[in-house]
Amino acid sequence: MIKIVFFATPDIALDSFNFFINSPDYKVLALITQKARAQDRGKKIVERKITKIAKEKNITVFEPDKISKEQTIIDKLKEMKPDFFITFAFGQILSQEIIDIPKFATINLHASLLPEYRGANPIASAIIDGKQETGITTMKTVLELDAGDICLQEKIKITPEMNVIELMDKISKLSPLLLDKTLKGIFEDTLKTIPQDNNKATFTKKLKKEEKIINWNNSAQTLHNKIRGMYQINTNQTTYNGKIIKILKTEVIEEKNGNIGEIIDISKDGIVVKCLENALKLISVKPEGKNEMKAFDWANGARIQRGEFFK
Repeated sequence: MIKIVFFATPDIALDSFNFFINSPDYKVLALITQKARAQDRGKKIVERKITKIAKEKNITVFEPDKISKEQTIIDKLKEMKPDFFITFAFGQILSQEIIDIPKFATINLHASLLPEYRGANPIASAIIDGKQETGITTMKTVLELDAGDICLQEKIKITPEMNVIELMDKISKLSPLLLDKTLKGIFEDTLKTIPQDNNKATFTKKLKKEEKIINWNNSAQTLHNKIRGMYQINTNQTTYNGKIIKILKTEVIEEKNGNIGEIIDISKDGIVVKCLENALKLISVKPEGKNEMKAFDWANGARIQRGEFFK
């Protein structure tokens, strides 16, 4: 039986964590996760799903503020004598002392085809950049950011309408098998790792809140990709009559007529807005103070007219 410690925080890691705690080939010795935090001011702190699952299975849970500085936890991990550490969107940097604890390796699941999109935001970045393909990579963890030797990779197609939540779901479902193949390959000495080509490395950046404001002086395709890539993370928004309108689903329309930001068509299919290049059809929106709705229904209720402008 292969002994592992699982390092993870968000829900994207749940499928993998459930796989390992339910597999007869593995024993999960502990879960290392970040402390739950209130998402909005005044809201009650809710225990993370992955933490709740671990406690239900009587798995030891550690919630360090900064794992590299928590010597008591580090010493306990050494006493467990794990074969592997698995990290999957854990959110903290490991020290060399921690990386070296497992008998075989510390393995990270990264949501890109490394060396492309190193860093903390690979999933959204691939969509925002208009990529038609991304993937997942297992690698041996080193101190340098996402620079370790590649173990295995699997490609994932990004369809033209796929948003970041849908891509996360696909990554979540495909990750357990890749991690399983990786650990067993290393354990059985049948897997040969491949060094990354650092010259081909690209890096992601953290999305800023101000990036959610739509600038219609961009191409429709650029805005469509941005809306898909930031969906439910920093949902993109525009304004109409001084009120915020969140834009949830769009489609690119070939159109040369109209001025930038102008509403050039309204139909049951949606609201068409002229962009720097082509036009963007708004299919679903969330007006300020209201629930998500079809853009056409909002247009009817707000009495929006052709020739008006979004700001």
